[in-house]
Amino acid sequence: MSSYRSIFTPATTRERRDNFEDYWIYSQDHAGEILEGEKNLTRKKEALARFQNLSIRTRKPLADPESFYRNYIGMVDDPRSLDRKILLLTFLYKFARHEWAGISAVWDGIPTMARSSSTTEKISRYHLCEEFCHIRLFHEMFRTFQLNQIEWIPLGKWMGRVYRYLPKLPESIMSPPAFVSELMGLTLYRHLDRLLDDILADEPEARDHIRSMLREITIDELAHTGQRRNFIGPIGIGVSRRMIVPMFRMFYRDLPESEYLLDVDKMIEEAAAFDYSTMTPEVIASSWVPSYCRREPSASVSAS
Repeated sequence: MSSYRSIFTPATTRERRDNFEDYWIYSQDHAGEILEGEKNLTRKKEALARFQNLSIRTRKPLADPESFYRNYIGMVDDPRSLDRKILLLTFLYKFARHEWAGISAVWDGIPTMARSSSTTEKISRYHLCEEFCHIRLFHEMFRTFQLNQIEWIPLGKWMGRVYRYLPKLPESIMSPPAFVSELMGLTLYRHLDRLLDDILADEPEARDHIRSMLREITIDELAHTGQRRNFIGPIGIGVSRRMIVPMFRMFYRDLPESEYLLDVDKMIEEAAAFDYSTMTPEVIASSWVPSYCRREPSASVSAS
């Protein structure tokens, strides 16, 4: 029997309240002190410096870097005409850009640490800093491929308004889509890891460098998924389950590279059935799992 339960496992209000406190302790121990003025965290800043100091770059420049710059903000060419490396990189940018635009838009709408009056408010501010750290890792990934002219471009006025308005919604309304968004990211990182051996087979050092940075993000996303689950009661869990299919399809339909890189149906299936036993022990050991998603050892196992 697996040591873990489904992410959709029911939890009492008391259990969820206790897990917020546990998650907050874990977060600070894992990522360090908040550097609010930098939108950064001390241990995440150190980790980025370690990756940068390795100075790993691809052995050969991309065959056609201009095709990346032509398509990374919006797809201009037929995706089928692009080199697989270019296709992967333009996809990564578009995905990370959504993350960057969202966290940038809500930053000013979330209470600062000084104004945070509850553990959940502190977690929300800290969480945003962690996401900004992920964007810095994505930027380093592009530099690994000698793409040094990346700009982070806002998604547009309409999407900016949407993201700015989200923090103002009641938690009961915002939590299910926020939880499904975390599941979406987690399943994506798992699928990206599988793609690396195929697409970057001729660049083993760069491939391992990218994999290490994606693993750093995956550890955080696994913890974020459990933390977002913690906001949701029984009704919200039912709503979340029903949102998986439309949210996944709507999001990936907007990223034209998805059709040629990802098995979205498989990702939906994995998200709907997610439990922590599908993650590697190394990732779980560095991440955080809600107590109600962990199975306690049976008496017979404990006694043996």
